[in-house]
Amino acid sequence: MEDVSFTDSELVCHVRDALRSSILGDSDSYNQLIGVIHHTQYLAPDEVALLVTSLKALSGAVTYIDNVHHESLLFSVFGMSMWNYGPDVMDALIELIVSLAASSGKYIDSCLDMLVSNFVPPPSFLDFLKQPRGLVRKGQVLYRVHSALKDIADLVPLAPLRLLPIIIQKMPNVYSKEPSIVIYVENMLKLESGAMGELVGNMMLIAVVDRLIDLDVEIEWEDILQDDSSKGIFELELEDVEETVDDADQEGDELARESSRGRSFRGNVVAEKLDSLLVLMFEHLKSCSDVGRLIKVFETLLQSFQITVLSAYKSKFSQFVMFYACSLDPENCGMRFADILADIFTGSTFPPLKRMSAVAYLASYLSRAKFLSVSFVVKMLQRLVGWCWKYSEIQDGEINPKAHRVFYSGCQAIMYVLCFRMRSVMDIPRLKSQLYLMPIEAILKHPLNPLKVCLPSIVEEFLRQAKTAHLFTVSETFIFNDLLESELSRAFGGMERLDMFFPFDPCLLKKSDRFIRPNFVYWSMVRTTYDDGDEEGSSDEDVVETFMGGCGENVAGDATTGSFEEHDLDIDEFDYSLNKMSITPKNSLNYRFGGELHGGAMHMPSRLRPSTSPESL
Repeated sequence: MEDVSFTDSELVCHVRDALRSSILGDSDSYNQLIGVIHHTQYLAPDEVALLVTSLKALSGAVTYIDNVHHESLLFSVFGMSMWNYGPDVMDALIELIVSLAASSGKYIDSCLDMLVSNFVPPPSFLDFLKQPRGLVRKGQVLYRVHSALKDIADLVPLAPLRLLPIIIQKMPNVYSKEPSIVIYVENMLKLESGAMGELVGNMMLIAVVDRLIDLDVEIEWEDILQDDSSKGIFELELEDVEETVDDADQEGDELARESSRGRSFRGNVVAEKLDSLLVLMFEHLKSCSDVGRLIKVFETLLQSFQITVLSAYKSKFSQFVMFYACSLDPENCGMRFADILADIFTGSTFPPLKRMSAVAYLASYLSRAKFLSVSFVVKMLQRLVGWCWKYSEIQDGEINPKAHRVFYSGCQAIMYVLCFRMRSVMDIPRLKSQLYLMPIEAILKHPLNPLKVCLPSIVEEFLRQAKTAHLFTVSETFIFNDLLESELSRAFGGMERLDMFFPFDPCLLKKSDRFIRPNFVYWSMVRTTYDDGDEEGSSDEDVVETFMGGCGENVAGDATTGSFEEHDLDIDEFDYSLNKMSITPKNSLNYRFGGELHGGAMHMPSRLRPSTSPESL
């Protein structure tokens, strides 16, 4: 149309005539209009002005547009990407899209689809986002997209309901490039907190959590684990700390820290995507907390957790969304999360696997959440002990890992929490008395014999601390030989290996760690009941064998001084990938975090040990 010139008013009339004429069979002007709209090459200033005027003219002529006769024109309009244009064209295009949506219900889906498509820039534009000019363009586009969505929702009340399936359908999959999926989720969270949040917010959060799970389970177990079944779960973490101290002596603290982080992530694209999305979620939750919306958002997250996350036995990191949300409001969200998990475990109407998963989450949460008070932890322990005691009272059989798997999972949870919290409980006389009144000894001495069924590594650490605390004595002798697991524990854990499922083992995702670390209890921070050194020189085997073989009264010893909550510890002195207690067996000489120590590919680490059965893999 280089040789065609119109004033603004003439062009408006020309567009209307072109639309009418095309229906009557004269398509010359109509085709010229499509050529202006469909121009994809670089536009000169006069061409930009013509495009802007044409779009505005179309906005005033939407009643002349026929979805059948003007299909080509609509296709060109809905195919436009605002990322390719300046603010003037963007504004004119948005005006047209809103006008089309308001003019007829038959255009509403296409208009919403076009706006959602503009959540993400064209592939050629992704690298441009890293530059200042790219960020400016991003702000210009997304501001207009979300303003248009709000305007359409105001004009067409049912639009938000039509918007939901479009957003879900167009959401990038786990194989999409990281910038695409990150910016798309960023837009979803913006909708959740925006004017349409009341209508679409819940589904936005649920969809984001679902995508986190999708990414999480894509991190293959085979790429992560290296077995060394001779190491117990508590020994593994301290061993890693010692290895890294050696590295720091040789290469410097910062170099060792950065290199260990690099080993965790190099080459694992899926983990990096998950890490970036978790950071978005954490930042969103913090903003919700700042404006007083966290409790409402938390209820949606809790619903999503119970439906999807709780049953995702391969989940390794997605659950930290709940952990971080709880840390922002311990009094409300933090306690409610624990209560819900306890309700599921003690509720007989829930399936056994769900109850076992819930108590695994509860044990890991009570052990790792620095923001939970010791008195609340004791309260939750009372619930667990109370259920296990009532269960054991009505059982007269012997060991049967499969038949009593929920009971054994509860017993293991109690011991696991006390491995982390026993010292801090013993430091407070009132709580110490409550602990002594719990029938833990009676439960563990029951013919169901949970000490023989639960993970030996947990039983061993628990008994060692219980001996020093004079918690109770048992008259039977066990020799564990540093076993991480046993045939009995594998039997009650089932193919999902819920006997070895501790979902809040340290999060080793590089960027997410800074949100979790300040509120997280690492095993190397825990002061155990035997930390005063009164058992120096005795091996773990000696401690357990002596304790299990001894006899005597349940006499309360003096409370030990200090607890990890009172211990002034600089968390940053521990490398994020070192301060971990893992139940994942590994060869400490050849591997760290799933990658070879010298050479070889590095894989994303995991703290969970999966079943080796084909069904779970």
